[in-house]
Amino acid sequence: ALGLRPAEVRAHWDAARLAGLVETHGGHARPGWRLRAWDRDDMAVLRGWVALFDAWSLFHPAHAESATPIDPTAVAEVVEAMPQLLSVLQLSAGTAPREELLDLLEQRITELRDARCELPAPGLAAPSTAPLPELFDWALDRLAGVGALTLPQGAGGEIALTPLGSWAVWVKLEQICVAAQSPAGNIEQSAEDMLRGCVRLRPGEARAEYRAWIAARTVGTAVQELLDAARGDDALLRQLAFEALRAVGAPAEPGVREVSADLPLRPYALLWLAEQEGGDAEDAHALLTREESTWLWIDTAAALNDHGDTELLVRHIEAAHQPTIPALLEEVRSAGHPLTVQVLLALAAAHPDPALAKAVRRAAFQVHTGG
Repeated sequence: ALGLRPAEVRAHWDAARLAGLVETHGGHARPGWRLRAWDRDDMAVLRGWVALFDAWSLFHPAHAESATPIDPTAVAEVVEAMPQLLSVLQLSAGTAPREELLDLLEQRITELRDARCELPAPGLAAPSTAPLPELFDWALDRLAGVGALTLPQGAGGEIALTPLGSWAVWVKLEQICVAAQSPAGNIEQSAEDMLRGCVRLRPGEARAEYRAWIAARTVGTAVQELLDAARGDDALLRQLAFEALRAVGAPAEPGVREVSADLPLRPYALLWLAEQEGGDAEDAHALLTREESTWLWIDTAAALNDHGDTELLVRHIEAAHQPTIPALLEEVRSAGHPLTVQVLLALAAAHPDPALAKAVRRAAFQVHTGG
């Protein structure tokens, strides 16, 4: 119906998948989050193109049409070196001769090998692998295939960045600058260590740290690390991880949606998704069942206790959905949260009302003994 060859259909499908327009799960496909924003959000379109730009080397693998055996290490070296060449193009008014860029590529790969303390092979290619010029042409062709470059027609022409290519390189350079401005110096830490480093920061400082940490990674890697940190036993890290995911924004939606069935993360994921869809915070809580709301109440109390904020911990009782303290304690006892006893003991120790503190301690004892 489209008048396309099968190979062209596969290429367009791959482009749509890499740009986040479609998602595949097992043997099924469904609209991606970016497709839902495509007609109303210009930035979603540009971010989708940058995602495709980031995946240029996957769009058409180097081994797909080569008659010469391809060494994966050689391909990886070219992929790692190309960002510097694109930066050179950006700084040289967007154009440069092919031979000049090929020389720069050879220099960059030599630097990469020197950094790994490897002896350079003659001509930068072993006899059993494709020569560097062939891999360079593959890289240029793939970058042109995603719309980042225009290639010369015939010999002697210059390679040029397209307006989209120039914009994407500028975005990447901006991300490097953001990462370099990490206020607390946590950008090279794991997600868990970065979040722990943000515990004592003011909200604005923490958000700047989240953005710098995210900018130093691919979005997929950053989202997965944050979700892995949220899965642990530390309630405070769980809350901070979802705060950091707010700094990621819409690109984190597929990952958050995947964990929305897991109880430790489900209440946070549902509220996060509702916020992304523009829902009101109060209305979003209606998406949770009573059991999920109680579980989230305990988890938040555990985070406040970990943070050492006893005043907010006491005030947290007022945020419960249950109308009375006995009703709250009844539901807390049956919630099955692993930190229930610690939360109740912390509440009892912090609350100024002796009668209420006694009731809370009794509830903690009952949970501890299985009553």
